[in-house]
Amino acid sequence: MHRVVVLALDGVIPFELSLPSRLFGSATDADDRPLYEVVTCSLDGRPVRTAADFSITVERDATALAEADTVVIPAAEEFTGIVDRHALFRGVAEALTGLRPETRIVGICVATFPLAAAGLLDGLPATTHWRHAEHFARHYPQIRLLPDVLYVDTGRILTSAGAAAGIDLLLHVIREDHGSTVANQVARRCVVPPQREGGQAQYIERPVPKATDTGTSATRAWALDRLHEPLQLTDLARHAGMSLRTFTRRFRAEVGVSPGQWLIRQRVDLARQLLESSDLPVGRIAQRAGFGTDASLRQHLNAAIGVSPGTYRRTFRGPDLPPEALPSGVRPPEARQPDAVASGVS
Repeated sequence: MHRVVVLALDGVIPFELSLPSRLFGSATDADDRPLYEVVTCSLDGRPVRTAADFSITVERDATALAEADTVVIPAAEEFTGIVDRHALFRGVAEALTGLRPETRIVGICVATFPLAAAGLLDGLPATTHWRHAEHFARHYPQIRLLPDVLYVDTGRILTSAGAAAGIDLLLHVIREDHGSTVANQVARRCVVPPQREGGQAQYIERPVPKATDTGTSATRAWALDRLHEPLQLTDLARHAGMSLRTFTRRFRAEVGVSPGQWLIRQRVDLARQLLESSDLPVGRIAQRAGFGTDASLRQHLNAAIGVSPGTYRRTFRGPDLPPEALPSGVRPPEARQPDAVASGVS
């Protein structure tokens, strides 16, 4: 079972500390068996002072990190004062740099600071809470800070913005590990939105637009029922009863991305769900999701998650798929010659 170890450091914020156990602990397979084991440790196994008016007791010290498949570091109030390696809490650098090379590391909110101080983010993109973005960039110029996004996934190291973005990031991790069906199930159990893309803007303090009786939510619901249709921006604006300019401005203010970006994300998400849960041919899935052709679906899926439809489907469905579920031009394993199996088709 995948082992998640949460490293609690002094000043940890209780909300962020609770997220890994709540979300990973809610992930189960089709037989309701847990998919993750979640344990919490401190550096020395002693109680940890939190940012609230209480401390927490843990049963493990930093030796638990050696057995971790994923390490999660929740935010602590003191982290923003970690402006270089010398400011790191004693033992943190050693604990982080001593992890196995394949161990995934997740930093929630300002946990980006200790990760940066330990040298783990050098040359990589990362994000942190928008209130501390300028402070972070000033002290860590070697890191490509993306201050406006919800989370960043570089493969091994993942970082998120504020507390709620930590939920988005952990759901993203579950989705990458086990697919959209499991992640959506976790979201329903925890009564949170199933997916906000990492590139979506943080909710930074900006002038709030005047409240009106009209918005774009009804049009978004309308569009979700018609993803198979060739929807254009003019169709969305017409349904909302707005001019193109007004609709685009209001949509971005409400959702954080443009209508076109949102529409592509919804189509990709629908395609992922169908690839995971159905035996529909890839061409049919492309049509159902509104991409039209295999090639268009392949292009958009690869841009979103870096894999082809066939590879994605095999990841979550295994190799024993009916021939009609395979992408066009791909034969089932028993129909391939031995040399074709070695090269693979994705």
